[in-house]
Amino acid sequence: MSPARTSLLTALPAESLAVRTRALQPPRARPSTLRVQLSVALALALAAIIAVPAHALVRPRGPTSANVSGVVGRRLAQNRSVQRASRGETAGRIPNELGRIPILEWHQVVDADGTYKVSRDRFRAELTELHARGYVPISLAELLDRQIDLPAGKSPVLFTFDDASPSQFRYVQRAKVLVVDPTSAVGILLDFIKSHPDWKPKGLFCALPAAEAGHAFFGDKGIDGQQSAWRFPKLRFLVAQGFELCNHTLWHAKLSRYSDAVVQEQLARGAMAIDSAVPGYVVRGMALPYGLWPKNRALSYNGAWYDKRARKEVRYHHDAVFQVAGGPARSPFDPKFDAKSLPRVPLQGGTKLVTTLDTMDKPGPWARYVSDGNPNVVARPAASETVTTR
Repeated sequence: MSPARTSLLTALPAESLAVRTRALQPPRARPSTLRVQLSVALALALAAIIAVPAHALVRPRGPTSANVSGVVGRRLAQNRSVQRASRGETAGRIPNELGRIPILEWHQVVDADGTYKVSRDRFRAELTELHARGYVPISLAELLDRQIDLPAGKSPVLFTFDDASPSQFRYVQRAKVLVVDPTSAVGILLDFIKSHPDWKPKGLFCALPAAEAGHAFFGDKGIDGQQSAWRFPKLRFLVAQGFELCNHTLWHAKLSRYSDAVVQEQLARGAMAIDSAVPGYVVRGMALPYGLWPKNRALSYNGAWYDKRARKEVRYHHDAVFQVAGGPARSPFDPKFDAKSLPRVPLQGGTKLVTTLDTMDKPGPWARYVSDGNPNVVARPAASETVTTR
């Protein structure tokens, strides 16, 4: 569903080891025996160095490749685990941390499939399919900071949910206590995670603060049984669980139609509304409504709006901007990775998850990211197994 504008929000609450040197007391051995021992030790050391696979790259630790000091010194100590990964002990999958990562996009999770809709049964089946194929949810922060740490053979997937509808997160009252509706997307996902403990609550909710039909932080004004007073607690609940929040403008505005001033107001007030619910929360991502860029694309990343009522300037910054489609995204270790324009895989009536996953299981430009289980190196296929990148 594509929410339309209602009214603007007018008031938002605001080892290293300590080496001990000592004189060695060698055993009384003949000189020839010492020479043999030293020769053997040297040969073993050289063999260990040569054994480090040529296709194991030092993994940058954080958003830039400059933070690699200290990693190189540990490579020999880690060389056994790298070798195991390179020998294919990864559920039959060749490690490839330059492969593609699916960023999945859901809107409404309801009774039946449709435009911008998937059924609850289908949503459960998609989670089951992902788990069976070895995918593990990651956070946007892990993607952007290049801190993807998964067991060998596993692949990352990023969940995104657009438009903040009640179908995504609904509360129900039981004995005067608010509980997450088990039939909402959040309820279904949390229930799945309970029975699959290798998954953690991770995903990105691209929220709308002031759109119609209940698309105002997951429902308001009694729509679908949701009360306006529950909106902020819902956002706080998501963050407490481990999920992340994302800007989606104030009321799903088609940014390509508006002036620079309106674009900045839409994005600044979207970020400000999230801060009102979760004070101090840093919004790192923004999803383009309808996939439409503003005329001045730079405003998607940075901008400011002057709040006349509060008499202060509200600034916003997004490290990542999501498109509405485009297929699986590049690995953050791929030189062509661009966080400012991240493609996604939309799931709705006519688009099936298995189609994308089947393509990613084949060699080629869309081959999936597969972890080698070593968070300190970036594994890529050997020369004979090179995955083409576009």
